[in-house]
Amino acid sequence: MSAWNAPIGDDDLQAYVDGRLEASRTAFVAAWLDEQPETGHRIAADIAMRDELRARLDGKVKEPIPARLRMSNVLAARRRRLRTSALRIAASLLLFAAGGAAGWLGHDAAGNAPTELALLTSDALSAHRTFVVEVRHPVEVEAAQEAHLVQWLSKRLGRQLVAPDLARTGYRLVGGRLLPAESGPAAQLMYEASGGQRLTVYLRGEAQQDRTAFRFVEANGVGAFYWVDNGFGYAVAGAADREKLLQVAEQVYDQTLAVAVH
Repeated sequence: MSAWNAPIGDDDLQAYVDGRLEASRTAFVAAWLDEQPETGHRIAADIAMRDELRARLDGKVKEPIPARLRMSNVLAARRRRLRTSALRIAASLLLFAAGGAAGWLGHDAAGNAPTELALLTSDALSAHRTFVVEVRHPVEVEAAQEAHLVQWLSKRLGRQLVAPDLARTGYRLVGGRLLPAESGPAAQLMYEASGGQRLTVYLRGEAQQDRTAFRFVEANGVGAFYWVDNGFGYAVAGAADREKLLQVAEQVYDQTLAVAVH
């Protein structure tokens, strides 16, 4: 059996959505999808959502750089690297339907051990479900001590952090906590809307320093946008709809990007 007509797996479908398949393999997968209407509709929806998200992020990449970031040639070089990362984010958008997301969180497409991104997202969703329901002790350090919270978490994670201001999306900071993770300490920031809805921002260092990804996953009624940038992993999780989570993720990305260039 030649490579172009080998059995189709999840990795093929993901690469098809992302536009990374060779021409012959693309044609083979397209023909197979024509014969699988249910899967074909799901993949078409994923492609449409990918294009929509790519268009939204492309606009951000083209926005003028704020004057406060134009400090030196060194910062200019770092900005170019960050812009390149943002372009790779837009180019690598990949969405997972709720049905396939839970399985992906456990193992990669080939059935191997969980990947770093899978572990990041699984840990973020687990932490979210554990603490978002807490009434008396949802956080270790409350928002009233935000300066102390940020300083403490920055020291423990070995990187200058920021508690993003999400007021524009209707959420206020409740506080945060330190969490254990396989790769080292992690942090969770919790936010709450006026109606009581909560979401969390999870962040930790990642071993692979040169990889950037921006993806969405939904499992058991909780969605999360997650990405890795400059060796640091982020996940925005909540029961809000995907559009609201995307707005929050964009706010977090913009504000953490500004900190990264200083």
